[in-house]
Parts: sequence; structure tokens; C-alpha cells
Amino acid sequence: MKAIAGKFVPVMITPFDLKAGIDYDAVTELVAFYLEAGVEGFFANCLSSEMFSITEEERLALTRHVVNCVNGRVPVVATGSFGLTVEDKALFTKKIYDVGVDAVIMISGHFAKVAEDDAVLLRNFEKLFALTGDIPLGIYECPAPYKRILGADVFKQLVEFNRLVYHKDTSIKHENVKAKLDVLNAAGSTLEFYDAHTPNALFSMQQGAVGMSSISGNFYPEVLVWMVKNANNPEQQELAKWLQAELTSVDPMIHRAYPMSAKYFLEKRGLPVRTISRAYALHLTPDQKKELDALHDRFLGWCNRLGIQPVGM
Repeated sequence: MKAIAGKFVPVMITPFDLKAGIDYDAVTELVAFYLEAGVEGFFANCLSSEMFSITEEERLALTRHVVNCVNGRVPVVATGSFGLTVEDKALFTKKIYDVGVDAVIMISGHFAKVAEDDAVLLRNFEKLFALTGDIPLGIYECPAPYKRILGADVFKQLVEFNRLVYHKDTSIKHENVKAKLDVLNAAGSTLEFYDAHTPNALFSMQQGAVGMSSISGNFYPEVLVWMVKNANNPEQQELAKWLQAELTSVDPMIHRAYPMSAKYFLEKRGLPVRTISRAYALHLTPDQKKELDALHDRFLGWCNRLGIQPVGM
């Protein structure tokens, strides 16, 4: 197994106040919570942040606030590929880079329409690269506006531009993840590869991924930090396999009514995060709350077995 000191990078949720405005005080507490949990980066202005439901000004202000709260302790990345044209995307990329992020993330589905082939995507990325100078960039195979999974051949061509420092992968299938990691290993690339799919954590880390960046970190970041730190530890393989099975079994549950499910869970953990969302209009049902209450008890059991002290307890 490849020895890697893994990193966990949470995809930031956006706390809202009673008028559905961004609650910056809660954001401050959330950043402190993640840092205490041991995360080694932040992905701000992402899908979990409800980035499609906030304005351009809010995207910039929210990301700036996260950068200021983090204060250089760990890297911060944020999505920048907004706008109708590649030129628009380049302009917003520059704006969000100027708030102090370490890299700006491009959504793969923003560079070609569903019916367009990879040649279109590659041409648009090449144009974006030319328009953004030396700004460090990354790619996120975001599920919205549609999920554009990069094949290993396209990924290889993008890596060869030497502009990418970050990739958040949503391939899910092991063979697709391994094919991209093989590209990076063959190229000797320093691009940091993060898997977004919690059930892949052990596999991806053992294949050479730098870390994980999954929504499960909005529930129990301490546990994901433990996983990425120990996935390649020969002395912890039994526990790591047990934990992977546990995380996989509950993964469908946390996706239901997300990000409301995460906000409910964080509120239960003592964070000042209200169950208010711009992207999800429905309230959690009593049964959904019972499921999440049971998951909280299960989380405490994981911490006990792993010897983790939950943040705030």
C-alpha cells in the first residue's frame, strides 16, 4: 500500500438566519468546529453551500469570510466557473481568487452541454486556462447542472496543461477512480485527488488519493479525518475496514433531504445551524429526524471504538 498522510476537506454548508440571509456568525463557529475536528482544507462556495441559490455577491462575501476565519491555517478552495460564457467564467474566477482562496474550482458540467462531446469540453477548458493567467485551478465533477464525469483519457489531457492542482472526483466506480489515479501516478503529477464518495474512502486512499471531500464530513468530520489518516496504516486495517462498512451502510440516509439533514445533525451537535435552506424547500419529516437521531447515537459509538473525542463534548 502507498503510504499517504490523508487529508479531509469538508464541503462547506451555508447556515442561514431566520430571514434566509447568510448567518456569518454561524459560519465562523462552523469553521472553528471543522478545524478542531482536524480537517486540512475547506471547499467553500460549493454545491453543499447552496451556491446555485445565492447571488454572485454572496458567493464572494461568503468565501471571503471563510478565508478570513481560516486565516491561512489550512488551504481554502472555492468554485469559480459561473457565467454564461467562458469569458464570464474567467472573470468570476479572477474575482473569487482575489478574495484569498488557494485555488479556484471549475465544474466539469460548465464546459460542455450534455450532448456535446469531450472535444468541446477540452477546447473550452483550454480557453479558460488561457484567460486566467497563473491562477491555480481545480475540477469538480459536480452533480449540477449535470454530472460530467471525466474519462481517464480526457483527465490525462487536462492534467497535461499543467494548470490543475486539485480534483474532486464523483466517478463512484472503483475502476474509474483507479484509472484517473493511474494517470496522476504515471505523470508524477502533484495534483491533489479527492474522492467525494464516502463508500470509496478506503479504496481511494489505498490507490493513492490525497484525501476525501464528501458530504459525510458535514455530519462527523472527526470520523472522516480518522479514516483518511489510517486508511494506509497497516496497524489499523481491521478498524478501517469496520469503519468503512459502517460509513457505507449509513451513506444513503445522509443524502436524503440533504443539506437539511446535515443542518439538523450539526444543530443536534450543538452548532448554531438552523434547518433553513434555500435549495431544499421541505421540512424534515418526523421519521427522517428519528433516523438522524439514531445516526447520532451510532456516531458516538464509532467515536468510542476509535478513541475519538467528539468536538464539543
